[in-house]
Amino acid sequence: MTEETRIRLNKLIARHTGVSRREADEMIEKGSVSVNGAVATLGAQVVASDTITVDGKQIDVTTGAILLLLNKPRGYVSSRKQQGESPTLYDLLPSSYHSLKTVGRLDRDSSGLILLTNDGDLSHQMTHPSFHKMKIYEASLDKPLAPLHRQMIADFGVMLEDGKSQFGLDRLVEGDETQWRVSMIEGRNRQIRRTFAALGYTVVTLHRTSFGKYNLGDISEGNFEAVDIS
Repeated sequence: MTEETRIRLNKLIARHTGVSRREADEMIEKGSVSVNGAVATLGAQVVASDTITVDGKQIDVTTGAILLLLNKPRGYVSSRKQQGESPTLYDLLPSSYHSLKTVGRLDRDSSGLILLTNDGDLSHQMTHPSFHKMKIYEASLDKPLAPLHRQMIADFGVMLEDGKSQFGLDRLVEGDETQWRVSMIEGRNRQIRRTFAALGYTVVTLHRTSFGKYNLGDISEGNFEAVDIS
């Protein structure tokens, strides 16, 4: 953002803190945001030389949008706080990236691609159902999936306590009914595991390989790659 450029305050907050523009507006409405020492108002526009604070903490507008692709190993939680003996995925990142927020989550027992960003608009576009971002997983089951159950999941859906669950299924290896590629747009909490469990199966491993246009590629387990989204 140059000295001459004016930008809506909620957009700037979203770009540099990882919240959505709606959440930024809520912060402004609550009086949590100040511009040059004065409480900000909805619809305000700012420039690079302005001092912007949220809850008294200054936003660093010199830092551009950041997106990391992380290959999360099993056993790590997708939160900032360690849960019991389980480490957090932030332990895998340099401290300079600890302010980034995860775009969605992977449960502790799942592995693979997880995105982290400071761009709230990007996070919203990746997670809100209206944007229909496809996620691809590789799942292994404790026993072969019956053809009827495959049809139920893919064609009709399985009723869970929080609604119907439906996703695409393709064999990873021809003739192996325990290894499946799962394609889904939804992303409810432990949805894949709960769907198979409702039909009597246990997901042994679950590994995400892509999220929207972003792919894990050759990023090794526990490592990450920064992506240019400018």
